[in-house]
Amino acid sequence: MSARRYAIRHRTSYEYEGDVVHAHQLLHLVPRPCERQTVLRHAIEVSPAPASRSEEQDAFGNPVTRLEFDRPHRRLEVVSELDVEVRSAGAPADGGEAWESVREALAYRTGTLDDERVEAFRNRLQSPYVRLKTAFADYAEDCFTPGRPLLEASRALMTKIHGEFTYAPGETSVATPLVEVLEHRRGVCQDFAHVMIACLRSLGLAARYVSGYLRTTRKEEDSALVGADASHAWVAVYSPTLGWVDLDPTNGVAVDGDHVTIAWGRDFGDVSPLRGVLFGGGRHTVSVSVTTTSEPPPAS
Repeated sequence: MSARRYAIRHRTSYEYEGDVVHAHQLLHLVPRPCERQTVLRHAIEVSPAPASRSEEQDAFGNPVTRLEFDRPHRRLEVVSELDVEVRSAGAPADGGEAWESVREALAYRTGTLDDERVEAFRNRLQSPYVRLKTAFADYAEDCFTPGRPLLEASRALMTKIHGEFTYAPGETSVATPLVEVLEHRRGVCQDFAHVMIACLRSLGLAARYVSGYLRTTRKEEDSALVGADASHAWVAVYSPTLGWVDLDPTNGVAVDGDHVTIAWGRDFGDVSPLRGVLFGGGRHTVSVSVTTTSEPPPAS
């Protein structure tokens, strides 16, 4: 199992045309400790200073930061800096059970469920940004042929989305209906992830939305992954034997040492980096920049 360390700086700045007299902000910027990564350091700097600040966990187990501002301000800047070690474990040795068997295992049953199954059931249903539609099941049909192993079929769907969709920043927003994204085959990583999740859930499978960052490639002979230098999103599909397996439809790759996980939930709405309720402010502009640098961990 190889490992790599990342230093990431994520800066978000809001400029308001009028005074924001009171505000509450919810931040998903603290990286989530999980099997494939260890958080070494993390800090969030906020300007202006909030009246109150608390560190909590949301309903999905993600670290969240809550801020309250009780003084007028026309600018808000949030800078998140983190150091994290990510381990690359390689791809699963097999494709897991046939996808129909997994679908059957996820059918509703009474009785006691362990935490893993509860998490899987929660990510099998539709959510605010991911509706279950026959169109999504139809799109994935040629990937999920009878008896095909779940992971093999899911990888085929990932590759299909990567090949047939065009990465087009600025052409969609979180409010763009997902059926419209499917029709036009254009969008950004958030759209690609939502489409893949909708396909999997429409087939009766469990899939969750994962937010994070990508390695930035600086060498001239290498090409940067699409979505680097910004927040990124991908998908995790559930298998009873393999657990949660992460796949990146934007780049058509299995998630490994190039991806840093921040949070996961049902869709983007559960893990938005910054979400707030404001009184005042009027129109606003926002700028976001992400810088990711990597280096091998020190020799032990």
